[in-house]
This record gives sequence, structure tokens and C-alpha cells, in this order.
Amino acid sequence: MSYAQHSPPLGSGSKTPTSRRTFEFGKTHVVRPKGKHQATIVWLHGLGDNGLSSSQLLESLRLPNIKWICPTAPIRPVKTLGGFTCTSCMLLYLYFSFLEIPLATKKNIYIYIILNDVIYCMAVKVGIGGFSMGGAVAAYSATCYAMGSFSNGMPYPLSNLTSVLALSSWLPGGPTCRTLLRNNNNVNTIHAKTRAASLPIFLAHGIADDVVLYKYGHQSAHSLYSAGFRCITFKSYDGIGHYTIPTEMDDVANWLKSNLGLEG
Repeated sequence: MSYAQHSPPLGSGSKTPTSRRTFEFGKTHVVRPKGKHQATIVWLHGLGDNGLSSSQLLESLRLPNIKWICPTAPIRPVKTLGGFTCTSCMLLYLYFSFLEIPLATKKNIYIYIILNDVIYCMAVKVGIGGFSMGGAVAAYSATCYAMGSFSNGMPYPLSNLTSVLALSSWLPGGPTCRTLLRNNNNVNTIHAKTRAASLPIFLAHGIADDVVLYKYGHQSAHSLYSAGFRCITFKSYDGIGHYTIPTEMDDVANWLKSNLGLEG
């Protein structure tokens, strides 16, 4: 679950497309629970990767009560890679504009997958996680959940988000996040602070990461805490670059068991 890039953290590397543009997502891979279904987590891959490699990694975790949904982003040119074509999740476009996209393409969008699978099943806990670019989407979703809306004012559809995980990643718009939650003391902001304070977040980063530098992961944890997120776990790994290791994934599994109260 890694990719090659030699620039600071990126969104999609391009301007926000128009809402009428269509996108062809790849195959969504699902790891079904082997025990009682207690949680569903949508896992978003990094730039140039795919849902298959994510599912293979997650299936190896001893978490029999979790259903993993692993979409594959569309193939598109990425400006920050010199126009090189690869899978790219259009980091913020999916969040800013998904309600405006024609219905025919909604079935392929990450958030719609979440809505279709779990929004009406309140007994199942819901999480969003990812690696690198996918982790940035997950971290951003934490702020949307707290505020109850996307940054463009559209309502955020998930009211039962119970976990956010971002590996080797960063938080887009950290200062904006802090400003939103400190903006005023009206009822909406008070509710946002309550949601932020109670949302469990797991962040992990290799200190030797030369793709998404360690400082960006550390700064993201600080930005979230400054914005009012209090249930943050930040793990660092000496000598580790832009990839996952078994120790890190064991930490992920143990954190999920503890925070989601999973059986087994």
C-alpha cells in the first residue's frame, strides 16, 4: 500500500472538476465479517493503489467482527505527478461535491458506498480509514462529522461515525478546522465541540517517511487536538518509511478492538 511521490502532501493535484463530470471507479472489494457483524469500516487506498491490496492487508487482521469496504478510485492524470495517470481519489472533490453529481455516477462514489451500506443500520458501528491520500480523506471526514457539514455547507450524512484512522497521512486544511470549531459559541458549534471531543481517532506515521513527511502527520494530530478532538492516538515508528508494517497493523487492530468494544 505505497506509492512513489516526491512532493509535499497533495489533494488531487488539480482544480475541483465540475459537478457534471462523470468518473469511472474501479472494483470495490469487500472483506466480510467472519463473526458477528459489529462494525463496518470503509478503507481508502493511497495514490496509485487499489481496493484489492487494501482488502488483502485488512483481511489478515484478526478482527472477525468488522466488515471492510475497500473501493478503488478512478484512473486519472495527477498534476503533482507531472500528469502521470493512476488511481486517484480526487481527495476533496468527493466530499465537496458528491451531492451534486448525477445519480448515474453516485453508485461509484466512496461516500455513497458508506451511505448505501451502513447509514440505516445504527446497530453497526461505522468507521472511515485509509492510507496516505485515503487517510487524508478519512481525517477530513472527522472534521465534517464534528461540524455536521462539509466545508461548502452541505450536510454531512453520517451521524453514527465512531472511528477514524489515518496511516502515513495528513489533515487537509488543519488551520481551517481549528477556525471552524472556535468560530463562535452558538448551539451548532457547541454540538460540534461535543462530537469532536468524543470521536476516537487513530493516526500513525513512520518517522523516516520521505513521501508524506512525518512532520505532516505530527502537525495533523496537533491541529485536530487544537480543534477540540480529544480522543486521539498518535503512533510513530522509528526507521519506517511510506508503508505499513505488521507492528503498526497490530496497533490498528488493538485500537479498534478497544475503541469499538468488539467481541473476539
